[in-house]
Amino acid sequence: MIRISDSFFIDERDIKETFMRASGPGGQNVNKVSTAVELRYDVTISGLGEEALARLETLAGRQMTLDKVLVIQAQEFRSQERNRALAQEKLVTLLQKALMKPKPRRATQPSYSSTLKRLETKVKRGRTKNLRQNKPEMD
Repeated sequence: MIRISDSFFIDERDIKETFMRASGPGGQNVNKVSTAVELRYDVTISGLGEEALARLETLAGRQMTLDKVLVIQAQEFRSQERNRALAQEKLVTLLQKALMKPKPRRATQPSYSSTLKRLETKVKRGRTKNLRQNKPEMD
């Protein structure tokens, strides 16, 4: 069991891992060894609430398929184990962020002094621009 939060765990058997050759530079190691990992996790069986699932879809973006399968790839390291650990870490981080409820935004109003300061700055800036526009007449 992988612990996501105090009350939410996922079963390791629900995670499907596929190993493949990594792209990019790396010489013979890249050409011979399958070190990159593609991790697939079906979030419909996870038991996430609807709100958390909606947040996860937003956070995951293109990593989430239409079938609600989360696909995470990792190929940063030369070792298969480190890439596997990194992919699981990315999954845990994504699920933890999805489980956090966002703090509601409370609308506030600017203070009286800040409003006055803003208006004074606007008037001053307008005068400066006006002086640039109207050239003084020479007699």
